[in-house]
Amino acid sequence: MARGQPLESRDIDGTPRSACTACSFVHWGNYSVGVGALVAKDGKVLLVRRAQEPGKGYWTNPGGYIEQLEPIDETIRREVFEESGVRASVKSVVALRDQPRSIHNVYIAFAMEYEGGDPTPDGVEVDGAGFFGPEEMERMNVAPFTRWLVDVALRGKSEGLAFDREPNPPMQGGRGFRV
Repeated sequence: MARGQPLESRDIDGTPRSACTACSFVHWGNYSVGVGALVAKDGKVLLVRRAQEPGKGYWTNPGGYIEQLEPIDETIRREVFEESGVRASVKSVVALRDQPRSIHNVYIAFAMEYEGGDPTPDGVEVDGAGFFGPEEMERMNVAPFTRWLVDVALRGKSEGLAFDREPNPPMQGGRGFRV
């Protein structure tokens, strides 16, 4: 295997791609997968106020990016707990945002079951945390995308795609969500 060979631009199925001049490697693009939690309790939704960019000062739903070897359901539970001190479990996938750009972002929103804990900001990524209803949010600096997600959480007309805890046949090395 050749190492350290230059890349060239090749037409791969009608799209210019960077490809190795010495082997079959093709760079397919740059992607990121973000996750967000919609934790509802008593008609209110868990929000956190961002203490860092991007979004500093905005109230958003807790979330973050998946780690390379971390299952997505573990990612969203971890992010909720790290940012707010709240424990929650995955119920379903309820929304998806596709954002094509230099690093193509796909964002998956999860409806989550509140399990416990008082909302407490981590003091690093977020400096505020709490459960808020729609009337309270009208007076808050809630990010526009989060307003859309809150609408999904409180007025969604579908239960979304549920986490398949016992797929049949079993999946090897993956997790699934289904109707």
